[in-house]
Amino acid sequence: MNLSIFFEPLNEDMYAALNKPRTLGAYINRFVGKFPDWRTADIALIGVNEVRGLDTEEASEPKAVPAPARAVRQKLYNLNKGTGRCQLVDLGNLRPGITLEDTYLRLKEIVEVLISYNTIPVIIGGSHDLEYGQYLGYEHLDRVVNMVTVDSSVDMTEDPEATPNKKQLRKILMHEPNYLFSLGQIGYQSYLVEPEVMATLEKLHFEAYRVGEVHRNVQEMEPVVRVADLLTFDVSAIRHQDAPGYEPANPFGLTGEEACQICWYAGLNDTLTSLGIYEYNPELDNRGLTAMTIATMIWYFVEGFYHRKNELTFNSKQFTKYAVAFNDDNPDRMIFYKSKSSEKWWLEVEALSSDKGSRIVPCSYEDYLQAIKGEVPNRWILTQARIG
Repeated sequence: MNLSIFFEPLNEDMYAALNKPRTLGAYINRFVGKFPDWRTADIALIGVNEVRGLDTEEASEPKAVPAPARAVRQKLYNLNKGTGRCQLVDLGNLRPGITLEDTYLRLKEIVEVLISYNTIPVIIGGSHDLEYGQYLGYEHLDRVVNMVTVDSSVDMTEDPEATPNKKQLRKILMHEPNYLFSLGQIGYQSYLVEPEVMATLEKLHFEAYRVGEVHRNVQEMEPVVRVADLLTFDVSAIRHQDAPGYEPANPFGLTGEEACQICWYAGLNDTLTSLGIYEYNPELDNRGLTAMTIATMIWYFVEGFYHRKNELTFNSKQFTKYAVAFNDDNPDRMIFYKSKSSEKWWLEVEALSSDKGSRIVPCSYEDYLQAIKGEVPNRWILTQARIG
């Protein structure tokens, strides 16, 4: 498929000076003249200058807006390359559709094609509602998918007057066919979320973690991220001191370091096939701090990707199997797997209905310790509820 028709090339003069030896810019094959060979790339950068999702009334034509990906590229290309291989391409900026829905469909088609060739799209947006187009790119897989979103709020409002970037999760949940198995919400702030929205997440047996829980133990977010097929990151989840390039300003949120840690986990995740970072406004980023934070997040994602362990086959010699019995009189037991190389943990959850089999889901060492004490981990309960 000729993807070049969807993209605008980059300004060659602007990026030529970023080809310094040993920096990422020297290793990224970008669209400045000839469209890069994305089929052989591991990761493809995509800029999306689409912000109509911030308006209550959709404009008939795309707006002329500051390009968020441009500022991020200027920082990212100057970062030193990590160790090992590096096969990245920069496809340029996506041409917005005539309508916002057209942009979603273009993004869907691009994500669908890239992941079918095992190339991971890293999308630099744009308003957060673009995650709807990112999610639609998985419709062709004919299987359920898992999604994680990092955001200070939960974009599921039913308010008809709300902007599209505040209700795209509702569109995802209402989409037919429904192929969303699980949703993890990381970093939300209770005073920014309607109680009815949190009640909906609980009713659907989805995981949600307040920003304070992330602060207390960011390592516990690793199994949440590890289950994801796609991850989206709203920059507003990061505190204003570390990322001022969004509005309205929020003094609370994740630190830049925590944001990078989550992106590192995402890169390590063997099953994750797309990443979207949204809501960055370079006009509010006078000193380029947000651009640097996002560039560093992407750097950690790339590094994580090149440290993947391919831990997907649980009957191999890569794992130690643990069976935890709840008591001597009860034959029921819980099965855990621990990787011998990465020391990560997984939990096997059997469906109550025998014809639905079982699922092996990421978990933490704390879940294992909880089971040893005779307590059922919440992660087991939520998974069990979803698979029936």
